[in-house]
Amino acid sequence: MAIQSPVTLDEAKIHLRVVTTTEDQYISALCLAATAFAEKFQNRTFVSRPRTMVLDSFPAVIRPPHPPLVSVTSIIYIDTNGDNRTLANTDYRVDTVTEPGRITVAYDLSWPDTRAVTNAVTIAYKAGYGNAASVPDDIKHAIKLMLTHFFENRLPVTDVKMEIVPMSVQNLLWSDRIF
Repeated sequence: MAIQSPVTLDEAKIHLRVVTTTEDQYISALCLAATAFAEKFQNRTFVSRPRTMVLDSFPAVIRPPHPPLVSVTSIIYIDTNGDNRTLANTDYRVDTVTEPGRITVAYDLSWPDTRAVTNAVTIAYKAGYGNAASVPDDIKHAIKLMLTHFFENRLPVTDVKMEIVPMSVQNLLWSDRIF
């Protein structure tokens, strides 16, 4: 599933004060670009979607990137014989309360041994705040501000001013950034 913006086309057009439909496709593309920027800046997933994490072996605690963690779909690993195995969901615990979320082995168990190869463990999981309406308002506002910056500055460099990212966008996104 591809990235989805929590800012609708109508919300973007209201923010940009655009009343025609001439640039709808362009504005929609800018919404996705602004959302991608904000997600990368915060190292988060906004609108829930499937994600994948690949590891060489099982660490004591697995911390899937791009929180918030919603659920784990599957954990598949290559055993010492070279066979793909799916770990039973009763063999691990999923912590969606802690930020960022984590996956730990179930009580009185240990992670299975894996073959000593790269990418021996694949974790499929779902991350995000839920639907677009569930994304925090400060994130949506930062996306709208970034969208405005993209919309008004269509050239990579202008003679008026050069900005990497508007400070207001960074300020809105900084507090919940995951490092």
